[in-house]
Amino acid sequence: MRKFFLFSVSVLLTVALQSCKGGKKAGDSAGFTYDEQIEKDFLEKLILVEDGGTVELPAGRFLFKKALSMEGKKDVTIKGAGADKTILSFLGQTEGAEGINITNCQNVTVTDFTIQDAKGDNLKLKGCDGVHIHHMNSTWTTGADTSNGNYGYYPVECRNVVMEHCEVSYCADAGVYIGQSTNVTIHDCYAHHNVAGIEIENCINSDIYKNKAENNSGGILVFDLPKLFQANGRNARVWDNDCVNNNFPNFGKPGSIVASIPPGSGMIIMATDSVDIYNNRITDNKTVGCAIVSYFTTGKQLNDSTYGPYCHNIYVHDNKFSRKAMMIPALDTDFGKLAMAACKSPIDIVYDGSAEKSLIDANGNLPEGKKICIRNNGDIKFVNMNLWKAKNLTDVLRTFDKDMTKFDCSYTGINGNNTNL
Repeated sequence: MRKFFLFSVSVLLTVALQSCKGGKKAGDSAGFTYDEQIEKDFLEKLILVEDGGTVELPAGRFLFKKALSMEGKKDVTIKGAGADKTILSFLGQTEGAEGINITNCQNVTVTDFTIQDAKGDNLKLKGCDGVHIHHMNSTWTTGADTSNGNYGYYPVECRNVVMEHCEVSYCADAGVYIGQSTNVTIHDCYAHHNVAGIEIENCINSDIYKNKAENNSGGILVFDLPKLFQANGRNARVWDNDCVNNNFPNFGKPGSIVASIPPGSGMIIMATDSVDIYNNRITDNKTVGCAIVSYFTTGKQLNDSTYGPYCHNIYVHDNKFSRKAMMIPALDTDFGKLAMAACKSPIDIVYDGSAEKSLIDANGNLPEGKKICIRNNGDIKFVNMNLWKAKNLTDVLRTFDKDMTKFDCSYTGINGNNTNL
């Protein structure tokens, strides 16, 4: 099986950039004072709250050394006085990985406060059914640094998740990351200065709309990865989002999947099935507007025989791609080099053209129901890399073409999370 290393140069550059850093910023400590009794009070509130109750977090700037946690509750709300009024800082955290860790709850709401500078993820929810996160802020005040936590918001192995009106920044992985979850809606969120702005991974039935992903390395990602609890992510709708100027340097942890994202990526769809991408505005991303790729583009080994590493049933239509004149792709990445070789500029849509050999015909075409469809996106710059017939990376410059005619098709029936607007 062929393996390609399209992002590999990006990884090397990331490491080089990190080694050149002058050290992370000190972080925001102004006005924060550690009080052991306050920390104890917060912990007790979360432990003792009864089902159906509300944990009120007062206005103020609170510093914690320990992670806060809640487990096994039903119908509980954790509510602050406002994202700019109640600020929980975990700068210098000594115990626990997350800022707030919520597990095995039903119908939990988290709203109206800021979490910042946790050692790991700022807010993690695992194994919950019914998650509503809204009007929150999540950030690392240490700026863009590889040692920051991975995720600003991290619901994983959950069901019925709604995220709305949240802001997130400076995550060393994804700002909004929802993984291995079912029935997911993300809307009206603002993700900026992260490695990846918004990511769903191995999720089933997802809607992502009216968000703004700006100044990340990659804007919006829909991924499916091997060897995870929930496999075969599928059925996502991505519409009416703004992916703007996602040219921020990649500061992801070396070896992570997102560390390989070429800066200047608007959207990346990887190794997943049934995704409908429409009516988005993809603006000023210097390398690629929308990439549709297989898992093999990560260059990582695949050791999960049940995993499908290719994209199928993807429909990209009615989006608006635009950019400033004379934008130079990230030439230290293989995608950037391909963009310059093929288009002398960023690529609007690139498809890697890889597929299971048993599915494709002699010309590399997928059958009905598996095709990649691209239609009504304006006068775009398109590249099909035709990896199905490339022998190595050098071959891509020989095998690519710009013929969109065989992608002129459509799909219906990708219903996402059936959000009614």
